[in-house]
Amino acid sequence: MTGGARSGKSTEAERRMLAEPEVVYVATGPSPEGDGSWAERVAAHRSRRPHWWRTEETSDAAAALDKAAETGDAVLFDCAGTWLAGAMEACGMWSDSPPADAGERLERRIEELAAAWRHFPGHLVAVTNEVGMGVVPATRSGGLFRDMLGRLNQRLAQESEEVLLAAAGRVTELP
Repeated sequence: MTGGARSGKSTEAERRMLAEPEVVYVATGPSPEGDGSWAERVAAHRSRRPHWWRTEETSDAAAALDKAAETGDAVLFDCAGTWLAGAMEACGMWSDSPPADAGERLERRIEELAAAWRHFPGHLVAVTNEVGMGVVPATRSGGLFRDMLGRLNQRLAQESEEVLLAAAGRVTELP
């Protein structure tokens, strides 16, 4: 499920998981401490989740998928964009002078996630952002994130049976 900000993608992804008896909600975003706006968004997401869903807040999404595969739980992965931002941070890519191996380290993390995605045997619904359709980022790091997320979205879409686009609260299946 991809789309822009406030497009309805998370709500639609959650709706698609309601019939599943066991759901692991893999939340990849950072802790909301110190960021009131982010805290409000996290609280809104938490309040919508059914009581039987289990939340796993982690930056190690590949391990979370592997663990859920072992238990047979369905997974709602929210979101690839926040996962990528955290992975880029962990690899030092937000620095003005990233380490020489930062790109290789990030590529390994992406490959680990894609492999876990490819081998996941159950119901997996994911949310990601579509950031390459609007304003061109004014910073090097913004442009790098936009490009990396576009590549990540393509990679995960290749491993997926269905890809949906949310825009203006409407959902369209992408061929």
